[in-house]
Amino acid sequence: MADLEGRSCPLAYRYHPAALCQNVSQVSEDVLFIIGGLYGNPFALDEIEQMALAEERQGHRVKLVFNGDFNWFNASDTLFRQINNRVLDHTVILGNVDFELATPSVGAGCGCAYPDYVDQSVVERSNRIIERLQALADKHPDIQNRLSGLPRYRCLMFGGLKILVLHGDPESLAGWGLAHESFAAGNEPVLEAWFRASGADVMVSTHTCLPAMWSGMVDERFRMVANNGSAGMGNLLSDSRGLITRLGFTSPLAEPVAGIEHRGLNVSLMPVSYDLDAWLQQFDQLWPAGSPAAVSYRNRIITGTPLCPEHIVFPSIS
Repeated sequence: MADLEGRSCPLAYRYHPAALCQNVSQVSEDVLFIIGGLYGNPFALDEIEQMALAEERQGHRVKLVFNGDFNWFNASDTLFRQINNRVLDHTVILGNVDFELATPSVGAGCGCAYPDYVDQSVVERSNRIIERLQALADKHPDIQNRLSGLPRYRCLMFGGLKILVLHGDPESLAGWGLAHESFAAGNEPVLEAWFRASGADVMVSTHTCLPAMWSGMVDERFRMVANNGSAGMGNLLSDSRGLITRLGFTSPLAEPVAGIEHRGLNVSLMPVSYDLDAWLQQFDQLWPAGSPAAVSYRNRIITGTPLCPEHIVFPSIS
């Protein structure tokens, strides 16, 4: 049973693609920032807020949407409250981490549904991290209560387009069907079926820690996918910056690391250049050398991943 912790998820994580855009919320803002995988990094959140202010100085109205896992490294009472109170002032959906804090699931571990290619030692360290966070969250029942009321997905009407905001994929809160590895493996038939069932024009995801973008025609409609990887830690080769997804009918103010434009809609992965030194100082206090988070993530926080920017975008093969 222990080997399934972190790989097997409760039924509450599941949903049907056809249900995802049955309820659509109209967006009045001009720009969407969709922020996945903040992972408890307050300095990344500071920078994202400054990015939004810069947009607003240009006359753009910005909506911040958090699509889960805003908790993870924030393992102190002060930082736990700070992150959740700041994030929950905006439009939010649950990630698997946040779900496990609000509704602990026996035997689910971190609830990441890690695929077989992720080493078991990584899974076990993630389970230890969530155990520490769950013990912390139990001391903050008001936050737990607010988290428990959050949805697992949202569908937003933005400029006449249905923007499906997910954490994992269109079948599971912790699904890996929109992961970089899934696009590399050629998952277009499944992806097309998800677009048909949901009716979405754009799917925006996170969860799987590496960024990916895709575009193509499904039933004579242009569709897009953006997975930002992580807003709170590095995503690319020798690059410590986080990434968020920006949607707008204006060009981004800074240079994106990747983007797709179609009929005026810009979907861009924007870098988050937060104060790395300040975050490392706080991270090392919370997660000293040898701790599960330090072993799994500290090097990535500093140096990023092996992924090169030119390998983010996957064009349609159809």
